[in-house]
Amino acid sequence: MTNYNAHIDTLSSLRQSNLPQWQGINSEYAARMQLQNRFKTGLDIAKYTAKVMREDMAAYDGDSSQYTQSLGCWHGFTAQQMMMAIKRHQKTTKRSYVYLSGWMVAALRSEFGPLPDQSMHEKTAVPMLIEEIYTFLKQADARELDHLYKALDEAKAQGGDVAAITAQIDNFETHVVPIIADIDAGFGNEEATYLLAKKMIEAGACAIQIENQVSDAKQCGHQAGKVTVPHEDFLAKINAVRYAFLELGVDDGIIVARTDSLGASLTQKIPVSKEAGDLASQYLSFLDTQPISGGDDLLEGETAIKLNGQLCKPVRLDNSLYQFRAGTEKDRVVLDCVTSLQHGADLLWIETEKPNVEQIAELVNRVREQVPNAKLVYNNSPSFNWTLKFREQVYSQWQQDGRDLSAYPDPSQDPKVLMDASLDGSELAKEADHYVQNFQRDGAREAGIFHHLITLPTYHTAALSTDILAEGYFGDLGMLAYVRDVQRQEIRREQASVKHQDLAGSNIGDTHKEYFCGENALKAGGEANTMNQF
Repeated sequence: MTNYNAHIDTLSSLRQSNLPQWQGINSEYAARMQLQNRFKTGLDIAKYTAKVMREDMAAYDGDSSQYTQSLGCWHGFTAQQMMMAIKRHQKTTKRSYVYLSGWMVAALRSEFGPLPDQSMHEKTAVPMLIEEIYTFLKQADARELDHLYKALDEAKAQGGDVAAITAQIDNFETHVVPIIADIDAGFGNEEATYLLAKKMIEAGACAIQIENQVSDAKQCGHQAGKVTVPHEDFLAKINAVRYAFLELGVDDGIIVARTDSLGASLTQKIPVSKEAGDLASQYLSFLDTQPISGGDDLLEGETAIKLNGQLCKPVRLDNSLYQFRAGTEKDRVVLDCVTSLQHGADLLWIETEKPNVEQIAELVNRVREQVPNAKLVYNNSPSFNWTLKFREQVYSQWQQDGRDLSAYPDPSQDPKVLMDASLDGSELAKEADHYVQNFQRDGAREAGIFHHLITLPTYHTAALSTDILAEGYFGDLGMLAYVRDVQRQEIRREQASVKHQDLAGSNIGDTHKEYFCGENALKAGGEANTMNQF
């Protein structure tokens, strides 16, 4: 909460002490500009949002219905529109974050053009996007406050309710919210991870997500060929991120440790075990190995290790990578999670192959046996076919319950038959959609999911809306495609974007011109502005 009049009084005293040089300065105008720019640096933002996120984590620990959410944004404008929409519809920005997806940075923000999610994009693109997002969110604050200032001036001039508008200014809720930012696997070694983390924190990130894949062989979490690193390597990078937070004074910064072990079957290194039962030996115990009697059982260049008193050789592929035994995936995930939380991480990310609450809960409950307050950031991924996966779940459950399924196609040969549009109005489809609708609530309650995010939704919404507009505009609908499906909807939904001049800052600029030039201000608005028709 701020105090509008107290800001004015403080600046009035400052102006008075600098007269006559500051005679052209209006104390109230200066106070307004200060309040429009509450956050002066990215570190101010990081410290503020870290506190917000820590409070949210504590609230969730007490009540799992208090989970948080975000959408992945690839541009400052999409983040701004998301937060403005949340505030307009939900009347608050509480428990709403922004997710910054490395996938979308690679696909949409690299100077190389569209790239796969393999850490090939410029690492500087990540902190630059963080800074861009917060620039747009701060501009949303400035725009909304500018409207309140104009309403205040009008109330003063016409005898309106000045106190009520002043209270709105004092209780103004910022659009600046936490960003969970994807640092991939750190873009290099521990020092590279530390340096990039610093840039991200300086840009405003209070939460950094880092994964346990090999940096130079990193893959999207929903693709094959993932290679994980030994725990010691991953913990070194967690330490690097924590040191970056501490160096910059963001003492309660959040580290999200992501494990890809559920879908990763390969490792690049055989770590050195110093004593039985240490992290290295636990990691080695998951390797796919063949017992040997001695050196004669080794081929040229092969490696032998001793596990549980038995001499053996790890299975090495032609690309020199080692593979884990099939069936160790869940055990590796649990060890990854417990180890990360016990060595500095605050939240977990378990990358799964399907959105199944029971599967997630099984893993989290095992972790909670050792770390009772373990919490997840979960990827409600667009890589899942949500319609198909939940129809499969319902079909399977009904089959187990002995229900009559004769009205539905048998998915045993081709599961995609359940995607058919003819099923959309069926009882099975409605039940599946009910599960999808409640997935976040169920996951928060039963599977320890503190934060639900969709990694790249705005990638898909941009593609879909552009396809719909292009189909109509370049087809028979012509201009009606834009008017009916875009502008008319914006107006009726009362979106700020319909007045694009105002949203882009034209009216703020006019306000500042009035501050700076007085009656000599040359304004872009006024009666002749076509935006007045909206």
